[in-house]
Amino acid sequence: MIHFHGYFRSSSAYRCRIAFNLKGIEYDFTSVHLRKDGGQQKTPEFRALNPQALVPALEEGDFRLTQSLAIIEWLDETKPGAKLMPEDPDLRALVRAFSQVIACDVHPLQNLRVLDYLKAEFNADQDALDAWCGRWIADGLNACEALLAGRPQSTFCFGETPSLADICLVPQVFSAARFKVDISGLSNVNRITEACNALPAFADAHPKTQPDSEA
Repeated sequence: MIHFHGYFRSSSAYRCRIAFNLKGIEYDFTSVHLRKDGGQQKTPEFRALNPQALVPALEEGDFRLTQSLAIIEWLDETKPGAKLMPEDPDLRALVRAFSQVIACDVHPLQNLRVLDYLKAEFNADQDALDAWCGRWIADGLNACEALLAGRPQSTFCFGETPSLADICLVPQVFSAARFKVDISGLSNVNRITEACNALPAFADAHPKTQPDSEA
């Protein structure tokens, strides 16, 4: 049995939940609250699992794995169920590139530890933090819209079945709403997000439905 450590509001954990659901994988869950007790991710016990003190983290037997994209690709390569990466190498590379726009260039800048640093070192108030997040979220999702606009239209980002690209897109759109970023003009991003959220695998992974949700 897979043991998964996450947090309801974490975009990275949200990605993994979608992947579990799409592939029909059951798992045990431990909530790692990023605020309580000074941040439960900072405890020695959790750092032994993930020295970065970040969620998510996964265990299966003696195997340990961190980083959401690595977890999702490992699930796709080792577990049965729907395929989350295309077979075609060119399309697979395009899916990875799209996903990394979000996972590597947008999401890290809205990460809790970055926001806490801005608050502690530069006295950023909540309005300033929201503006910071909005700047980078808008930039990234506009880039995603341009990438999608340059392709033949499909139900999901790269075809008629969800892939890693959709798994990354939906949590980032959730974050855009959380930080009140106006993405109403991003027609492809919104159309694909709506198609994804109509699927139980995505709807059941939403932060508000999680056992540790505070919504």
